[in-house]
Amino acid sequence: MFWKRHKNPKKREKQLDYDSENWRPVLKCSICNGERVAGFKNIHTGEFREESFIRSDEELEVFQRRYGISEMKKEY
Repeated sequence: MFWKRHKNPKKREKQLDYDSENWRPVLKCSICNGERVAGFKNIHTGEFREESFIRSDEELEVFQRRYGISEMKKEY
């Protein structure tokens, strides 16, 4: 009687902007347990702003598509 709507993961997402002059995309990786967090690091102050916890390569691709990023630097 009641149906759930399934979200389409392939649905076109709105691309977001970030201040590329002051922030750069960074993937923080843990050496111990392999956790990964995608976010942006301030070039001037070194402050890290977390945006998304990454559990799979697909989630990383979604994050990169969302912000229009081609490659990210890894930090440990």
